[in-house]
Amino acid sequence: METIKILHIDSNNPIMLEQLQQAGFINDEDYTSSKAEIEAKIYNYQGIVIRSRFKIDKTFLDAATNLQFIARVGAGLESIDEPYAAEKKIQLIAAPEGNRNAVGEQALGMILSLFNKLNNADREIKSGHWNREANRGHELEGKTVGIIGYGNMGKSFAKKLRGFDVEVLCYDIQENVGDANAKQVSLSELQQKSEVLSLHIPWTPQTDKMVNTDFINAFAKPFWLINTSRGKNVVTSDLVEAMKSGKVLGAGLDVLEYEKLSFETLFTEGEIPEAFQYLLNSKNTLLTPHIAGWTFESHVKLAQVIVDKIKQKYFGAS
Repeated sequence: METIKILHIDSNNPIMLEQLQQAGFINDEDYTSSKAEIEAKIYNYQGIVIRSRFKIDKTFLDAATNLQFIARVGAGLESIDEPYAAEKKIQLIAAPEGNRNAVGEQALGMILSLFNKLNNADREIKSGHWNREANRGHELEGKTVGIIGYGNMGKSFAKKLRGFDVEVLCYDIQENVGDANAKQVSLSELQQKSEVLSLHIPWTPQTDKMVNTDFINAFAKPFWLINTSRGKNVVTSDLVEAMKSGKVLGAGLDVLEYEKLSFETLFTEGEIPEAFQYLLNSKNTLLTPHIAGWTFESHVKLAQVIVDKIKQKYFGAS
């Protein structure tokens, strides 16, 4: 095998560097240089491993004259100019298998917490209030759960629901992806029947701002929303209006449209948007900082998946 030099611009689990070195790859780490500084030296490398520190755009790809692959330690590839990378014949590698279980578990945990008002009840007791009736919950049994996006994450969530007496429907742009855990239906049928909606979709031009007022009003029943996909798939102000009207009964949001692309910080500048302020004060909202796929176990799994796929590229086997 030719000498393959890989630049790592985000830190990951140590097994990645260890196993790649053992396999004969040369690893360089640079977790602090600017995008421009990385661009100035990327021609030296055949591979780059990223998370989401900055966007891999046309300018970057033009500078990467010897690049053979870009590996993103995560599920989505929205931080990369995919069409231009394809033109350059640069292989894109992602690792949705690495954190699908974590995402599925968090989605389930969010809906159970919302249904049973666990977080609200916990806060009230710690504040000295013992309110049983105000914290009467709902049962998942008998409900219809709709999943939009039935890839690695959606399938993981559906598998977690097997222990509950629920009907699970899925909608996906790909045909014939339904399985024993979820019945594939049209978007219209899903909107007619679902009482819980869980999003497991990438952020693309087709999904950007998908959950807006018209989308929400197409649901026949009031429903609960879980979003562990991407924040910009939901119009927050429209969601808040639907929560105020009772069309959306509650929301579990691991992601927010206000996040930076790096996912490391929430706001770039200025005051807290009014819609987000409502979510902060709402008893029917559960918020987490983009951690659905961010477990100790997935930290290892994500790195291992990337290592295996890089080795597969060059050796034909993991």
